[in-house]
Amino acid sequence: MSKYLKTLISKINNPDATLVSDGIDGADVTGFIDTGSYALNALLSGSIFGGLPNNKISCLAGDPATGKTFYAIGIAGQFLKDHKDGVVVYFDTEQAVTSDMFTARGVDPERVAVIPVATIEEFKTQALKIVNDIIEQPEEDRKPVFMILDSLGMLSTEKEMHDSAEGKNVRDMTKAQQTKATFRVLTLKLGKAKIPMLLTNHTYQVIGAYVPTKELGGGIGLKYAASNILTLSKSKDKTDEGVVGNFIKCTNYKNRFVKENMQVETRLNYKSGLSRYYGLTDLAIKYNIFKKVSTRIELPDGSKVFEKNIDEDPEKYFTKDILDKIDAHVQKDFKYGTND
Repeated sequence: MSKYLKTLISKINNPDATLVSDGIDGADVTGFIDTGSYALNALLSGSIFGGLPNNKISCLAGDPATGKTFYAIGIAGQFLKDHKDGVVVYFDTEQAVTSDMFTARGVDPERVAVIPVATIEEFKTQALKIVNDIIEQPEEDRKPVFMILDSLGMLSTEKEMHDSAEGKNVRDMTKAQQTKATFRVLTLKLGKAKIPMLLTNHTYQVIGAYVPTKELGGGIGLKYAASNILTLSKSKDKTDEGVVGNFIKCTNYKNRFVKENMQVETRLNYKSGLSRYYGLTDLAIKYNIFKKVSTRIELPDGSKVFEKNIDEDPEKYFTKDILDKIDAHVQKDFKYGTND
């Protein structure tokens, strides 16, 4: 049968056509980018050891000040730690990032290029030039590349810029189309080059909705193109010292690997960044690996500790054996059903 199919696809002169058994070049995910948070990894990939797919478009969307840029820089830093010869291309639409923001998070500034862009067309042209250049390089010469756009919602269009210069106060009806066209082209190119892209985007309240509803900025193009879209909402992390960070609830708006509407909570500290272990205690209790006994947590060996003790020294309690058990349950719980 495979010989018959190979004969059929040989007639169409499409070099990228292939049998599923041989792998789908540019579409199959060959690895993941660790986000720096086990819980966030689980929500994105269905495994606490996964993360962002390494050749897809992912999006973090939320209200202002929900930590989207912090997340993006933190994930970029983790990517560089895991890929010693890797580089990050950071498209900045808001003049939101500074050198200090990268160095303070331990991100090597010599391996990050920040490219200011103002319009969708400008971003599309420059991103495609970089991706096409990488595709043309011999595969053995390519370096791991991670692209970030921060943020999609702030991009204008050439028409909008022209109208503003002319003093015309009219709505640009082409923006959604331009966005859709941009990602229609980029999605295929990024997959072929095996380049992951992370977008940040804003959400807005839908006026007149029967129930409170939030919508993504930028039109429907992103909804079609992105493999993962997470929406973020936050609450303050308060201690005796005051507000030290945020608890950020992440919800699957769209995901091609994990069930939609799944949620996890992460912790973003102003000093230390994204907590790797926060959220694991809740998962361990959910899967009966840990047990909640009154105000304490009962561990598999029968000992009982307060949750704050786990938070203060998570590596002591989340051993490899415990992490593997949590991951086995996460894969069954978070991922779509499989054919047994």
